[in-house]
Amino acid sequence: MSYLGRVRDLISDFIRGKGSYDESVNEFIKELQKELIKADVNLKLVIELTKDIREQALKTEPPPGVLRREWFVKIVYDSLVKFFGGEAVETLPRRIPWVVMLVGVQGSGKTTSAGKLAHYYRRLGYKTCLMTTDTYRPAAYDQLKQLAEKLGVPFYGEREGGDPAEIGARGLSRLLKDTCSLIIVDTAGRHGYGEEERLLVEMQEIAKALNPDEIMLVIDAYMGQKAYDIARKFHERTPVGSIFVTKLDGTAKGGGALSAVAATGARIKFIGDGEKLEDVEPFNPRKFVARLLGLGDIESLLEKFKALEESEEVQKRLEKAVLSGRLTLRDVYTQVRSVRRLGPLRKVLQMIPGLMSTIQVDDEKLQLSEKNLDKWLHIMDSMTYEELDHPEIIDRSRVNRIARGAGVAPGDVRELLKYYEAMQKMIKTLRSRKDVLKRLGLKDVSLGQ
Repeated sequence: MSYLGRVRDLISDFIRGKGSYDESVNEFIKELQKELIKADVNLKLVIELTKDIREQALKTEPPPGVLRREWFVKIVYDSLVKFFGGEAVETLPRRIPWVVMLVGVQGSGKTTSAGKLAHYYRRLGYKTCLMTTDTYRPAAYDQLKQLAEKLGVPFYGEREGGDPAEIGARGLSRLLKDTCSLIIVDTAGRHGYGEEERLLVEMQEIAKALNPDEIMLVIDAYMGQKAYDIARKFHERTPVGSIFVTKLDGTAKGGGALSAVAATGARIKFIGDGEKLEDVEPFNPRKFVARLLGLGDIESLLEKFKALEESEEVQKRLEKAVLSGRLTLRDVYTQVRSVRRLGPLRKVLQMIPGLMSTIQVDDEKLQLSEKNLDKWLHIMDSMTYEELDHPEIIDRSRVNRIARGAGVAPGDVRELLKYYEAMQKMIKTLRSRKDVLKRLGLKDVSLGQ
């Protein structure tokens, strides 16, 4: 998807932009639209994506401490991730046995993809089996059989031809008796006038005979605007549950794959970027966009946003503790886990509006030593839920048990508890301050515990 390289350049130009923010946003949107259309992305998708980016960029405000141009980069990144399907799809079968039926037009790479999937799942410990129902292409049987032999997995096919649906039913019965845990079914693909409808009917009949757990559409990354219509037609006959994008090398535009996602509502599950069987990987939208955009130069910026997200969780827990007057070790766990990103606790407390200007905090008591972070997390991982919620019940015998479970000395556990007590004392101090409660938005509160 080489057009994303151009998107990366557009982002860099935007960050260095000298014009007004609004002008820069509009100019970026225009250029992005051009690049996506050049990449064969469906026009409707282009309009929806860029409209969403523009609205977020012009109508939302960045978090405190974040420049508007930095905020825009985050908006573009998140929008592209959403564009590619959002979070990664679970690749493991939900039950055993699991039957995957591959569909797609001729030349999309179904047979090679079947071999790659067999290789992928075999390495995960599944007994994978390959089957072909393709009676249209003479070499299909030999090609898949050779792949099966290379992988050392069971194979079924009928060289003499016949009804594809009946072949599929016989093959499924045979492979299930062979205790296959994951069966990958290769099907025919056709090109040419008058062949499309016959292909769709055949896929429909095979799906009816096999009742597969998953129908995976195989899409060539080089496929252009026609991918939308092809995907839609397959989906209408055999509802597509996932997508495998093939030939995804550095020169493929890949817009057709996105169009297929839009046409079927399915998610991209795997991508293939080479000829070898091992050239397959689960599709992770966030990693994929980061890699293709070359986000190494703005990695620190994304890290900054991740820290802000974590700081919000810590802030909410601290505010809740102040309002209730009670802190738990679960709250401490969240703070310790986040402190590497957020820095000292004083920095976290400063995120609560007006708090640090109203109190004095003993930094020495609240100082977290870098060497203690992992140790304290292990200690809390060794505690029961009751101990995390009610640290006051932790007596000497519990301290010794927790220390053994965490592989630390009892003194380390007591050190953590001292830190907790200092935090709890600070929380109670804040709870007694009406001006602090007012800043946190709490009115007419009773200070009793």
